[in-house]
Amino acid sequence: MTAAVGARVRDLRTRRRLTLEDVSARTGISRSTLSRLENDQRRPTLELLLALAAAYRVSLDDLVGAPETGDRRLRPRPRRVKGRAVVPLTADPHGVQAWKIVIPASLREPALRAHEGREWLYVLSGRLRLVLGGEDLVLGPAEVAAFATTTPHWFGSTGESDVEVLSLYDRHGDRGHLRPVVEVGGGRRG
Repeated sequence: MTAAVGARVRDLRTRRRLTLEDVSARTGISRSTLSRLENDQRRPTLELLLALAAAYRVSLDDLVGAPETGDRRLRPRPRRVKGRAVVPLTADPHGVQAWKIVIPASLREPALRAHEGREWLYVLSGRLRLVLGGEDLVLGPAEVAAFATTTPHWFGSTGESDVEVLSLYDRHGDRGHLRPVVEVGGGRRG
């Protein structure tokens, strides 16, 4: 670990007025390991850096001081949203937004919500549980669902394993080329 990263990690902690014990409780990283990281006496693993980035609510690139490349398509910034790892695949917040979402197996309790727009979900791996209005569906790899997000909905894991999903979301609901009905490609009711 370079001195700049150790100093950056220490600066983030002190600016947030956190003790090593506070950060240890948030990340599960021991106090002594945190101290050695901050003082350049230990090289960090990716796992440690990801936990610290999540605790400080900064991107991994910001945590380690990675240089900008000028082409954001090459540097998506993953973040945690409601217990999910979310990687933006588009940069325009006003157009159709594309996301890769990794949902942990533990995220399986529905919390329905509704909002303007349309969403399209494509399951990459695992089994996705989709609660859509009164329907409770399970989708496997290569299965697709498209729906108006004004319908109360939630999606997560069936609890068997983590799930990887590609999501397209159109806030206005009129830009995507999606049918106005729920489509489930081979989806099974849960």
